[in-house]
Amino acid sequence: MEKEAGPDSAAMRLDDPWYEAPGGGRGEPDGAVALADHGRIRSGERHGPSAAEIYLEVQGSPAFREVRRRYRRFVVPAAAAFLLWYLAYVVAATTAHDLMARPVAGALNVAMLAGLGQFLTTFLLTWAYARHARLHRDRAALELRWETQEMTRGAGR
Repeated sequence: MEKEAGPDSAAMRLDDPWYEAPGGGRGEPDGAVALADHGRIRSGERHGPSAAEIYLEVQGSPAFREVRRRYRRFVVPAAAAFLLWYLAYVVAATTAHDLMARPVAGALNVAMLAGLGQFLTTFLLTWAYARHARLHRDRAALELRWETQEMTRGAGR
């Protein structure tokens, strides 16, 4: 570390909001409160509810339940429809040989079109999922994330 960044690099602390100091309060006895260089409280002090309690509270909130409800309202029917379409393709390919072998254009037959349709519906379903998430869930989920981050900022682990 000294060769790359110099001897003082280990003592320097960046003000990164996503930085989480390692738990255990290195050098301090358990439960000891120590202030960092800039007056910040190091891990070791319990201030309010724990992170686990905060996450359980958020999980029970109406906003979280709404995000999960919107997710399920899209994913369950879409997954069921795609699974039925896939199973119909497999059943038709194994039982209806004459139908699947019927030529459509040149060497292209019904089985090949249905197989290409599987790829097409996969891409369409992926696009629809991303669009649904962007329009109906992302904003609410991001707000929940920021609120949770603010609540857990000073919480004990």
